[in-house]
Amino acid sequence: MLLAGMNIKFTIEKRDKTSKARVGKLVTPHGVIMTPNFNPVGTQATVKTLSSQDLKSIGAQIVLSNTYHLMLRPGGEIIAKMGGLGKFMSWDKPTMTDSGGFQVFSLGVAQKKVTWKDIHGRKISKFSKSVFLSPADTTMQLPSVTKTREEKQLKKLKEAKVHDEGVWFYSHVDGKKLWFDAQTSIKTQEQLSADLIVAFDDHESPLWDYELTKLSLERTSRWGLESLKAQTRQDQLMYGVVHGGIYEDLRKFSAGFTNKYFPAVSIGGSYSSKDVLYQVMDWCVPYFQEDKPRHMLGIGEVQDLFEGISRGMDFFDCVAPTRRGRHGNLYLQPKNGGHKENNFTTQITNTKYILDSNPLDPGCECYTCQNYTRAYLRHLFMTDEILGQRLGSIHNIYFIVHLVDQIRQAILDERFAQMKQEWLG
Repeated sequence: MLLAGMNIKFTIEKRDKTSKARVGKLVTPHGVIMTPNFNPVGTQATVKTLSSQDLKSIGAQIVLSNTYHLMLRPGGEIIAKMGGLGKFMSWDKPTMTDSGGFQVFSLGVAQKKVTWKDIHGRKISKFSKSVFLSPADTTMQLPSVTKTREEKQLKKLKEAKVHDEGVWFYSHVDGKKLWFDAQTSIKTQEQLSADLIVAFDDHESPLWDYELTKLSLERTSRWGLESLKAQTRQDQLMYGVVHGGIYEDLRKFSAGFTNKYFPAVSIGGSYSSKDVLYQVMDWCVPYFQEDKPRHMLGIGEVQDLFEGISRGMDFFDCVAPTRRGRHGNLYLQPKNGGHKENNFTTQITNTKYILDSNPLDPGCECYTCQNYTRAYLRHLFMTDEILGQRLGSIHNIYFIVHLVDQIRQAILDERFAQMKQEWLG
């Protein structure tokens, strides 16, 4: 299917006989992406601790960066003058940018280290971190519980305020009050020159009631249409975003709406549990046109990849691999002790690794596993050496990128069900 201008085309190469999994090929102005695919997240035009050459060596097909952060530093105009995001970061393969909406909300209000509760007084769970603002145009604000280094730098809480047209927020960099809306988001993404871009969207909490979630969804729908109107370039593929929280009818409406108006579709928002996450995919995918690429935003743990791909999703992105990697929480294959209960990871700082001369994940062909022992990696993390963060990130990104490569090959070889069973049981 030709998706934008004459440069972007998506085709299905193979369908799994036992599930909705499929192999696809997305042709972009900067190269071909085979799906399913995992997009490493380079928030500020860099995947933390890794160079673009590292990512090429690992085998990444595309990098996702964040519109909000790049708008603030160094600015969309500067990156445009430098030739676009790819040239700016010395990456000659496809790039993707998200809408920036997530950070506008989360960083705009989350500037105090406190325990936040939802509007009903209930504590927000770990899986409910995508909690932002009340979708109603009131003064009630819901801060994010996302704790980032930038948030800790600012002591004074400055509330973002959401309106039907957009959001007033305060920069986490210098506290400056700024306006962000669909036009701002798309203009910045066009300046960044990414191959794949995302429509500006609102976010809901899984703890909001039906009416609040519906109001938020209505805003996302309006902003999505405004994003399409704001688009001037024909060489960028825009994804619409499905929202609707934990409510089946809202999710199905949003899936149909997004499929109707956008050449590519994605699922976003927040979920009360992994079971709800998988249920949301089951609700939405039947409303997606077969020949449109599908992206699961912000999802990329091992179990989620298998479950998402089996339900027909094509693209995934997540900061988890590098975040885990920088803290010594490193991925393992099932044969080396990885399983659902430990999220296929081990904590390398455990004392059992003090004299362990084995590679981190025997059989893994990443640079880290080919050159260093578990004992040495443990030493690096125990002494807080930057090299440990780098080696951990190299392994984790390699692990996830190549896991999805293996899943793609399993679909082609008609053994996806067998591979999923071997990993998830």
